[in-house]
Amino acid sequence: MHLSRRALLSVFPAVALPAAAQSRASAAPRRAPGSTDAVSDHATLLRNTAAVFAGTAESNARPEVAPKLASIESTARARLAAMDDAGPGELFKGVPLGTSDPNLNRSFQYLYEIALATCTPGPAASELRDDPAVRRRVVDGLVHLHETYYGDQSKGYYGNWFTWEIGISAHVSKILVLLGDDITALTPGLPAAYVASMDAYLRNGKDGDVDLDSRFHTGANLADITTNRILQGAVLGDDARIRKAVADQLTVFATIDPYDLRHGVTDGFYADGSFVQHDSVAYTGSYGKGLLTRVVQTVKILDGTGYAPAEDLTGTVRRWVTDGFAPVIFEGWMMEIVKGRGVSRTTTGYSDVAAVVEAVVDLSSYATGADAAALAAYVKHVHRSSKSPLDPTGFVSPVSIARHADILASPVPPKDLTPAAHHTAFNAMDRTVHRRPGYAFALARSSARISKYEYMSGENLMPWFQGDGAHYLYLSGEDQTGAYGVDYYTAVSPYRLAGVTAPVEARRTVPELYGGLWYDNPARGFTASSTSQNTYVYFPRATNAFSGGARLGAYGTAGMVLADDVPWTAKQAGALPDDFVAYRGARATKSWFLLDDEIVVLAAGVGDPAGRAVTTTVDARIAAPSDTVTLTGGLRDGTPWSGAGTAPLAWLRYANTTRGTAIGYALLDGPDPTAALEPVTRSRRVVRQANPAALATKQVFTLSLDLPAGTPPTAMAYAILPNATARRTASWARGPLTVLTNTPEAQAVKHAHLGLVAANTFAPGTYHVEHLAIDGPASVLVRRNPDGTTALAVCDPTTGRRTITLTLRGRTLRPVSADEGVRVAPVPGGTRVEVTTHQAYGRSFVATLR
Repeated sequence: MHLSRRALLSVFPAVALPAAAQSRASAAPRRAPGSTDAVSDHATLLRNTAAVFAGTAESNARPEVAPKLASIESTARARLAAMDDAGPGELFKGVPLGTSDPNLNRSFQYLYEIALATCTPGPAASELRDDPAVRRRVVDGLVHLHETYYGDQSKGYYGNWFTWEIGISAHVSKILVLLGDDITALTPGLPAAYVASMDAYLRNGKDGDVDLDSRFHTGANLADITTNRILQGAVLGDDARIRKAVADQLTVFATIDPYDLRHGVTDGFYADGSFVQHDSVAYTGSYGKGLLTRVVQTVKILDGTGYAPAEDLTGTVRRWVTDGFAPVIFEGWMMEIVKGRGVSRTTTGYSDVAAVVEAVVDLSSYATGADAAALAAYVKHVHRSSKSPLDPTGFVSPVSIARHADILASPVPPKDLTPAAHHTAFNAMDRTVHRRPGYAFALARSSARISKYEYMSGENLMPWFQGDGAHYLYLSGEDQTGAYGVDYYTAVSPYRLAGVTAPVEARRTVPELYGGLWYDNPARGFTASSTSQNTYVYFPRATNAFSGGARLGAYGTAGMVLADDVPWTAKQAGALPDDFVAYRGARATKSWFLLDDEIVVLAAGVGDPAGRAVTTTVDARIAAPSDTVTLTGGLRDGTPWSGAGTAPLAWLRYANTTRGTAIGYALLDGPDPTAALEPVTRSRRVVRQANPAALATKQVFTLSLDLPAGTPPTAMAYAILPNATARRTASWARGPLTVLTNTPEAQAVKHAHLGLVAANTFAPGTYHVEHLAIDGPASVLVRRNPDGTTALAVCDPTTGRRTITLTLRGRTLRPVSADEGVRVAPVPGGTRVEVTTHQAYGRSFVATLR
């Protein structure tokens, strides 16, 4: 019989919980309970934690920290006023309790914010600081919430599991640390009672402990849970709890090996810098930064204690920053491709980066030499390059604010951790980032490995095509809030996101379909946090295997095959309920070739098996209503053209003269393009229910290649030219780039000036491209270098091949250098290169031949 987690909780009555806590606390620790070392470590841990959240007398005396202290105090005063005005069934006015888990969590949060103000040192007088009456109110509030709403597990655990296993525990654990002496004096049994209840809500674990095999206890969530348990252990003097929590948290530092999963966990950082949460969501910019914040806080909390791991964990975290975070932050803006449902929030973009910067600031204090200098230089780079100055008041720790000020005042010159000319293939999360001086191009793909999108909790309501090749072109020097962010998703049609090929149809959001935030059908396994909900509603995967690309130095290619998603295929197989709604996808084979001054896009087999009309959006951009935007171009016969409409365009240039930005488009093949520039006004609530009702009013530019219903599969080709002048855009098609082939089986280009041939092949067989013969599905880059050598990169975008073989026709070449797994041998008329791609998970293999 399957019992819900709520039902399992009810089996354990509240009166039995203290005994369970005592039995766990009595487990034999590594050192004797109450030993001098243990007591000293507990005191240090508590002191470190207070410093992290409340600061120290030294840090808080700094003038740069004063705004943070003022914010802490004003927030606490607002919470106390809300407590004074609370009505029946409320601890705080406007936060009714009893049926709302967000309100229960918010009540604990407000108590923490009051407690924090009473414990924050500062140079100025404060009526709240050390006030025993205010602290008593917090303690009384804790007692009330536990006795009335939280302590009885038969009544708790409604709503979101995160509230009960992480959110409330985080607030309570910090209060227990900050007000430990007051709680001991007033209600000495309260910490043990709360810890017992927190353990009970963690019954997904074993005996209230963390279950590393649970799909809930992974990645950023695991870091949160274990940090809470470290603090609880320090409060209780439970050495065994602390050590177990530290050991559990250490598992998140391990690089995920998809071929050797530990506890079945796919959440975490991968070798290529990718970060995945929820099994299959590209999530560096949301859960990833949460994990970064938590583990750096743990390093600070454990500093100087016997619990600090002997290995250099800060080195691992520095690699996360360098390989995972820095490439997806452009001039202080967190790229949309790694934020999941967070893209629909109004507080996103520049503000997302504050948590990363705070973590880097703290890491720099643990690093030495060149590592410390590089981290400090990056902090200054973000500060100098961001169009929205970072406000350190948003940092969690006052100590970090003081350190941030020291770095900005230091002589270290600002420098990005990612070179201005750089290509990153995040194939483990189906993302690509291509950077050049003046722009960054970010691409979101999907596959049977990675979700097409994330919807959840009324956020990101229209996400359907965000993983179908959607791209974001960030131009240097531009305020990205005017180009992307929530207003981009609000104003631009979800069917016409930049880079997307989509069927022409009207889809309905989850609330429109089912009248709630999820599909509710417990009898068929669909509950708020069930596996079925995840698989078919929240973050469904695609069904295509081919998605990935090779990297050769600062150049790259990416490819994917559009296919139906898992809900559609399951619905057709009869595996889903009759009232469950699924949508069929369009079809296309697409490649992106990412060079210096251009991104070349080839598409073949574009169409729809159901005969619907299909639109491929070359680009979509937004501008303010007052911006001066012009569209100029030329027809294929050389006739000048301007304005909007459908025409046989050879090229088009979008220019926003108000913002000083421009993009050129060379239209190489396909139907006559349609350029549109239209005013749009929509409420931001169309993408997220919790957003303010403010309207986004924008000019929306789209350039699309539209196929009428019933059109047979069609090929298309175009190039995107960031920052291009009209002259360069008009002449680009007569330049050094040649499209070698564009079919559903193979797509390739050649750039004569770069000496580069780039190809994606999608099906079994041998494909002849220029001087190459490629065996089966692959992504390949070959470049003739000025010194006479030939460099090549090969990857398996399907992640399922054991070997890839290619032949370079011409003179026999011998290896100068080659990655392990690359074998080079002469053959009649050329050179054969065989690459062992088995279990490489899309990694590029590189060799240089002469």
